[in-house]
Amino acid sequence: MRARALVAHACVCLCLVQMTVSLRAHHAFAAEFDANKPITFKGTLTKMEWTNPHVWLYLDVKKPNGTVEHWACEAGSPNALFRRGFTKKSMAPGAELMIDGYQAKDGSRRANGRDVTFADGRKLFLGSSGTGAPYELTPDKDRVP
Repeated sequence: MRARALVAHACVCLCLVQMTVSLRAHHAFAAEFDANKPITFKGTLTKMEWTNPHVWLYLDVKKPNGTVEHWACEAGSPNALFRRGFTKKSMAPGAELMIDGYQAKDGSRRANGRDVTFADGRKLFLGSSGTGAPYELTPDKDRVP
């Protein structure tokens, strides 16, 4: 009986530790990104990571002086992007993309992506619901009934 209680207690503790790690891994938009720092950049996709809780796009952005900056762009969850029409093959390395989003609070070359525009003009929403990104419509004037 005592061994059974010990095993049950250990299982509960293990579950609590896993939940804590999972909760800490996910963050709020406002914790890392600044809604007052909108950013747009165009670059060449070097890598796309389909990981939970967010998909990450990595781009090389060529500056006017010829130097290249490496940017990381956080998108929504893999499931959310898949429901919007993305697949792992939607964007292959070498694709030219334009990203609209919000820069990291620390000024690093990381952004939370709102939209991605492809070279052919197609545009897809990158953000996830509940990220804390600013509301795109003015609450009274532009609200769709």
